[in-house]
Amino acid sequence: MAAVAVALLFAATPAAAQFVSPRTATAGTVQEIRVEGTQRIAPETVRSYVTLQPGDALDPEGLDRSLKALFGTGLFADVALRQEGGALVVRVVENPIVNRIAFEGNRRLKDEQITPEITLKPRTVFTRAKIQADVKRLQDIYRRTGRFAATVEPKIIQLPQNRVDVVFEIDEGAITGIQRINFVGNRSFADGTLREQIQTRESRWYRFLSSDDVYDPDRLSFDRELLRKYYLSYGYADFRVVSAIAELTPDREGFQVTFTLDEGERYRFGKIDVVSQIRDLKREDLIDRVAPSEGSWYDADKVEATVTGLSDFAAQRGFAFAEVRPRVSRDREARTISVIFEVQEGPRVYVERINIVGNVRTTDKVIRRELTLVEGDALNTAKLRRSRDRIRGLQFFDRVEITNVPGDAPDRSVVNVEVQEKSTGEVSFGVGYSTSDGPLLDVSLRERNLLGRGQDIRVGGTLSGRRQQVDFSFTHPYFMDRNMSVGLDAFRMQRDFQRESGYDYRTTGVVPRLSYPITEFLAQEVRYTLRNDEITNVAAGASTIVQDAAGSIVLSSVGHSTLYDRRDDRQDPTDGYFLRLSNDVAGAGGNAKFLRSGLAAGFFYPVAPEYVLALSGEAGHIFGLSDDRVRLQHRYFLGGDNLRGFRSQGVGPRDRATGGAIGGNTFYVGTAELQFPTGLPREFGLRGSFFTEAGSLWSFDRPGAGRPGATAAVDDDSTLRVSAGAGLLWRSPFGPIRVSVARAIQKQEYDRTELLRFQFGSRF
Repeated sequence: MAAVAVALLFAATPAAAQFVSPRTATAGTVQEIRVEGTQRIAPETVRSYVTLQPGDALDPEGLDRSLKALFGTGLFADVALRQEGGALVVRVVENPIVNRIAFEGNRRLKDEQITPEITLKPRTVFTRAKIQADVKRLQDIYRRTGRFAATVEPKIIQLPQNRVDVVFEIDEGAITGIQRINFVGNRSFADGTLREQIQTRESRWYRFLSSDDVYDPDRLSFDRELLRKYYLSYGYADFRVVSAIAELTPDREGFQVTFTLDEGERYRFGKIDVVSQIRDLKREDLIDRVAPSEGSWYDADKVEATVTGLSDFAAQRGFAFAEVRPRVSRDREARTISVIFEVQEGPRVYVERINIVGNVRTTDKVIRRELTLVEGDALNTAKLRRSRDRIRGLQFFDRVEITNVPGDAPDRSVVNVEVQEKSTGEVSFGVGYSTSDGPLLDVSLRERNLLGRGQDIRVGGTLSGRRQQVDFSFTHPYFMDRNMSVGLDAFRMQRDFQRESGYDYRTTGVVPRLSYPITEFLAQEVRYTLRNDEITNVAAGASTIVQDAAGSIVLSSVGHSTLYDRRDDRQDPTDGYFLRLSNDVAGAGGNAKFLRSGLAAGFFYPVAPEYVLALSGEAGHIFGLSDDRVRLQHRYFLGGDNLRGFRSQGVGPRDRATGGAIGGNTFYVGTAELQFPTGLPREFGLRGSFFTEAGSLWSFDRPGAGRPGATAAVDDDSTLRVSAGAGLLWRSPFGPIRVSVARAIQKQEYDRTELLRFQFGSRF
């Protein structure tokens, strides 16, 4: 049977019902109710919706209520009421039943994404109101994805037995991007500067991996807040966004966004002071933790940082309920803002319970063990912030929010932890090039949250012109439900040092390890290393010292590292510092006996927004035990990645006859680097740096008398080497790319230098 498609006209109204009006109604009572026109619906069901019943007076008000009740069910396309003698005749036209729903023309959004969003479903009653609402809903969905030109036209296909198929014909249109972002009223900052502060971006070809150039009303509201925070950080306390308007261009292909600003006057800090109403918290102890200084430009971020710092200090001193309230006084004539920080005892509130929501795969235990509060503890905002930071540090979640709401009693509070999980599995295949290893191929498989338990497992391999490596790593962060991490590393690596010293190096080993925190920022790691180090394929013209080291050595060592870490981010720090001390003792089995000690430190300071000064240094010393000499395999080498401007193994003791590097027992190296934005759009992920590095490597153990190399002439001194240069780091979607150009300023004649160092490791 051929089906006929009929276009649904939204301007149409339901067919007019026939009312029994007061002028045409015959006085009397309803003796019976007859129902006509029903197909699927039982007459008794229709009668149940009629408010008039046999015996009731036939009046206009009752008829009107009955008519509205029948239409209100949504079951009927038309309803007519008429009087035949003492009978009230109800004639209905039933709405059809939806047989099937289909979508045509949707390529960007699949049927599985759209179907749950509409109200019409198969085997439900079809109404015009529902289909109008569904069309609007579909248009809203496409607008949220940036397609404001999308159109939706419903088609109704009539079927036998009062059934219909509903087809939504969709023209998705092109993405409606942001053609232009304008600012009106800004005197202190250029348009380009303000565009960098907001999340919304103008459409460009290179933003194909981002949706920030797609119009989103919610993002526009967020941009208003970002602008406000930016101006407040520069002293514009009266700043406000008058309006933020997005206008669709006449061709409906893009938006023009206009922010109208009222900057107001710029203020400086006036009087800054601290008042403590807690007896054991003295003003002298608190005033040093105040960030603002009198006379400097007002900065709302410094006020907030001071509130946080004073709250944390009070909590550390045992005052869990302390509250810090900044009392602000504004002098508009002098353009100053005085701030008095009041520290007082707050209400005593305890944690009643902790609710965790949003975690689908990650177990509650993994999240709870990062919380610094448990049920029954005093509610402390500083600990809540620290808990949030610790959970974010897991890198398991896209979003982490911790809020507290009143509990069942005035002194009780419920802490809600809401998380949104992200993918923690990584399958990567990489190609690249580095100055040290040449062309390389890298394959790895990693899961950072194994079975939702927070365990980290990785297996990978690297193949390049000068290095071949296979490694495996497993870490259990909370072994036996204790705040103690255990792990195992296994590896096999082969390196080609023919160019530097005329030999190949191969190592195979395992490293079981155990680490645990001593305090919140101080951690200890203990490890055992068992590995076999081999020097093979020694070139005929290699140094006699290298020839003496040919063969294999079994290393069995026990070591530890103590780390004090106050960095804001371990991967890309912008503030804070760290200090690490390590020792390794070899001799518990194996062929090598030595003691190796190392010290490393780093300091990071944001000198200006997006400008970071990084100072770092490292030093190490190794010496043999029981008159045992330190072998070539275990010495330090300097140059390349750890001293730019010099080649790999370019600094340190070197055979005078062959020029081969033989390594040293003592080294130090320091770096001063200023990292800065390049001026390109932030989403490029491109940063620049100026750096200078200095260090030295010296001292080695000669082979014993009568052995090759015992009398070899060696260039060895501890004079300082210095280099300086500039670099670029691009955190591209395919992996990090680093280019450094450095020149050796101070060196020895026998050192090996290089101007350009290039590293590339892609992921796709």
